[in-house]
Amino acid sequence: MSGSEKQSVALASMAASALLAATKFLAALFTGSLGILSEAIHSVIDFGATIVTYFAIRVSDRPADDEHHYGHAKVESVAALVETGLLFLTTAWICWEAIRRLLGEDAHEVDVTWWAVAIIAGSIIIDFNRARALKRVAEKTSSEALEADALHFSSDMWSSIVVLLGLGAVWLGVPAADSVAALIVSAFIAHAGWELGARTMNSLLDAAPAGATEIVRGLVNDVHGVLALKSIRLRPSGATMFTSIVVEVARTMPIDEIVKTKDAITAAVQQRFPNADITVTANPVALDSETVFQKVMLIASRRNLAIHHLNAQQIGGRLAISFDLEVDGLMPLGEAHDRATELEDAIRTELGSDAEVESHIEPQPERMLQGQDAPSGLTAEVSNALLALAAAHDRLSDIHSIRLRRNEEGLFLHYHCSCSPADTVEQIHQDIDHVEAGLKDRFPDIRRVIAHAEPVGAGLHAL
Repeated sequence: MSGSEKQSVALASMAASALLAATKFLAALFTGSLGILSEAIHSVIDFGATIVTYFAIRVSDRPADDEHHYGHAKVESVAALVETGLLFLTTAWICWEAIRRLLGEDAHEVDVTWWAVAIIAGSIIIDFNRARALKRVAEKTSSEALEADALHFSSDMWSSIVVLLGLGAVWLGVPAADSVAALIVSAFIAHAGWELGARTMNSLLDAAPAGATEIVRGLVNDVHGVLALKSIRLRPSGATMFTSIVVEVARTMPIDEIVKTKDAITAAVQQRFPNADITVTANPVALDSETVFQKVMLIASRRNLAIHHLNAQQIGGRLAISFDLEVDGLMPLGEAHDRATELEDAIRTELGSDAEVESHIEPQPERMLQGQDAPSGLTAEVSNALLALAAAHDRLSDIHSIRLRRNEEGLFLHYHCSCSPADTVEQIHQDIDHVEAGLKDRFPDIRRVIAHAEPVGAGLHAL
């Protein structure tokens, strides 16, 4: 719904209020009816309220800026609060004047004319149409100012019906009915003002929409990866519900998984509340179930350092950690040692100052190697040796996809093998290591052997 439509309906209401106020004052002047006069004053206040509404909408439609990060929608709440005050002032004056007339302090004869009745009947039709139009736009745009205007016209309609009944009673010979009708009108206005004031204060005090907090809590807790929901803050402002959510996730969760979890939270809340402006904060926390290996790998990854051959031992009740740290091969030793020391200190801080932590620094070339297939004769020779070595290990079978490449660092052998799905990774790895050691003994130029183990029946691995 565009701001121009909101302004259009507000302008139409302004014109209707002006017309109603003028005709009702004219009728009150010639009939002396307090009921009609109260309605006229009510319409005058409505006219002023629609002016306030119109300008409030123009301001509230402005986008957020450097000084107003949440936009300008609260202006409508202020306008609605002003209209609430006007409603209560109207109520107080009508009650005062009605009581004076009922006590005989200010006796007025009411002259019921057909055209006065026609004016009130016409105002009922106008009020009904304006209230419906305003309510429709207010619901679509969550405009508190338009909702207040709709409430004004709705209360006008019902109070006009009461005044019309009062005029009928006066025509039948019950003059006090006019003042009684005025008191009933004031009750309508007071009730409308109370409801409007309560909603406006809730908005100004940033009260969360009824039931929204529990709905958001349920949606967030259902998202995979959320360990705990720490806080929810909902702040309605016009049609937008600013939503701040803080959750806890496992600190071992990869960054991309944390991002997916936050996106899932946003999507779930957005689906339920399309006008929500959502901010999700995910705080990583340590779990009691974290292993020493997980902790060390996490510390290294947070520093963008690559480690392998991680080993953890208990030596006489003391924890001993060792690992290989990969760095750029061209990095000076002093800089590499500083990085290793920083990582070791961080691990001791996490695992305890008495932990023994040692690292082995080795080069990790970042350049792309230019390789080529090894000569067919050499490939056949290495392949035969591989098949012979693998045959000595019952767990390794169906040796296939053998490839031998040469680059400036030496020979690189790749192959696939099949193993029983019931065998453990550790058992298979030991056999593969034995095969690799045998190949390197026979062919010293082999730099690395990359073996890909597949469960029997899994099919050939795509190359």
